[in-house]
Amino acid sequence: MKKKNIRNIAIIAHVDHGKTTLVDCILQQTGVFKDHQEAGVCVLDNNDIERERGITILSKNVSVNYKGVNINVVDTPGHADFGGEVERVLGMVDGALLIVDAQEGPMPQTRFVLSKALEMGLKIIVVVNKIDKQGADPNGTIDKVFDLFTELTDNEELIDFPIIYASSLHKFAKKELTDESDNIIPLLDCILENIKPPKGDEDATLQFQATTLDYNEYVGRIAIGRIINGRIKSQDMVTLIKSDGTFQKGKVTKLFGFKDLGRVEIQEAEAGDIVGVAGFPEIQIGETLSSVVNPIALPLIHIDEPTLQMNFSVNDSPFAGTEGKFVTSRQLRKRLYLELEKNVSLRVEDTNSTDVFRVSGRGELHLSILIEQMRREGYEFQVSKPEVIFKKDEEGELLEPYENLIVDVPEEYTGSVIERISNRKGQMLNMETGLKRTNIDFSIPARGLIGFRSEFIRMTKGEGIMYHTFEKYAPYAGDMQRHRNGSLIAFEDGEAIPYALHQFEDRGVFFVTPKTKVYKGMIIGECNRPQDIAVNICKTKKLTNMRSATADVMVTLQSPRIMSLEDSLEYIGDDELVEVTPENIRIRKANLTKIR
Repeated sequence: MKKKNIRNIAIIAHVDHGKTTLVDCILQQTGVFKDHQEAGVCVLDNNDIERERGITILSKNVSVNYKGVNINVVDTPGHADFGGEVERVLGMVDGALLIVDAQEGPMPQTRFVLSKALEMGLKIIVVVNKIDKQGADPNGTIDKVFDLFTELTDNEELIDFPIIYASSLHKFAKKELTDESDNIIPLLDCILENIKPPKGDEDATLQFQATTLDYNEYVGRIAIGRIINGRIKSQDMVTLIKSDGTFQKGKVTKLFGFKDLGRVEIQEAEAGDIVGVAGFPEIQIGETLSSVVNPIALPLIHIDEPTLQMNFSVNDSPFAGTEGKFVTSRQLRKRLYLELEKNVSLRVEDTNSTDVFRVSGRGELHLSILIEQMRREGYEFQVSKPEVIFKKDEEGELLEPYENLIVDVPEEYTGSVIERISNRKGQMLNMETGLKRTNIDFSIPARGLIGFRSEFIRMTKGEGIMYHTFEKYAPYAGDMQRHRNGSLIAFEDGEAIPYALHQFEDRGVFFVTPKTKVYKGMIIGECNRPQDIAVNICKTKKLTNMRSATADVMVTLQSPRIMSLEDSLEYIGDDELVEVTPENIRIRKANLTKIR
């Protein structure tokens, strides 16, 4: 295949702007879905956690053939927390589709990825979707998109973007609003006309760079990336150029291309192709596969180091083993180390205890997604409070990680955001004001970001964007005040009783509802005082007559605070744990025997 017959594009879209449905249309009208098959099961949206959170965590690929041209579509992580992943993915493509809802216009979530795409000089095709939606304003949407482009770049060539109007629900696209169309073909034609074929010389020395990693139990680690130059064949002997400059010779045991909805085994690929390569169990992100003769390395891709760590341990609560499928230390260890095969920013270490494993990641979101994935797979375990990873310099001075924090917020929230970040030892480096939004650059200790995300989302009413990357290790910034009251702790095992909950409502706010099963030492609420208080919420009222019984039933309780996984991780202190099972998230004291 000649590189002129390839187009590599990324797809950028806010949640619910029609990305999945539009890609399903493309797949259906290019023959991937046959007439008798049902669309709507697109691999770009196949992760429950992604759908629930409205973010893309893992990059995914589909490929369609149109007019003899292979169009490779790569989904981009839409959340700023996965900034490193975004940049790597965009490095594989030559253009991007920006899908925008004709009613809502461009949303904050697309802003970050679009800014990265423009920085890399990628040609953008704007797809104004849902033009048949009630209240749709395609022309107004284009004006907003244009304003966004002029805010993010001064490159006139990129600002002069092609426009496609579409309805993914009714499966059509068109170049002008007045055109008639009953198919998606105008979009495909626009891709061929505006996105350039990949550069590269198929006759040059092989250069393939690993951009993402995957794992298959049959073939092991699979490096996914783009062939920059040269050709590669299955069973070829090639050279792996490690990040430290050393060479390792090895064989390509399997070569995968992308076709339709997934990977297919192929025998050969060349410059411009996006492929998966198996046979190199030690290959890491950014490393190069090159020819055996005269191997040439590509510039390394920087991977942010972990800055946050927590302990994963076997569940030892009174409810241990009652809700999970995988509960032993052996099962927990195997699953954590398996995650290392594809999660490049994760670190796992054994500890002195066979039941405890130290796991390090890029941040709370990075670690919480792993926890959520594991609990949905049937694992039962407990995790400690997230802590930053400290170091010492040659003179023994304590160093802590600092993050470069970039926030993009509506201008009315600028003052409060600056104040909150300053209280967390953040120092403002730069501030730029655009059209009703403010972009601010901070240097902040990684400690200051623990528990900040949910606060930031509440503060900006979901319209703010925050993105952070590792900056440096620098001297310890001093103690950081953490304002949290004590905990309400269950005094005995049993079931929460409405009467008992009502009796202790003046002590604080509860995390549990009536009939919730609790155990001694389980944290059931937040106290309105600094001290921990043990309360007996299982105590029933002694009944003297039927009227008393009826009165107890009619007790009116305050609404409890339902704690999500992220809320729980942010809440716990040094002597507390989060118990994670497929059915429940509980908070508990680490030492259950000290409860008075």
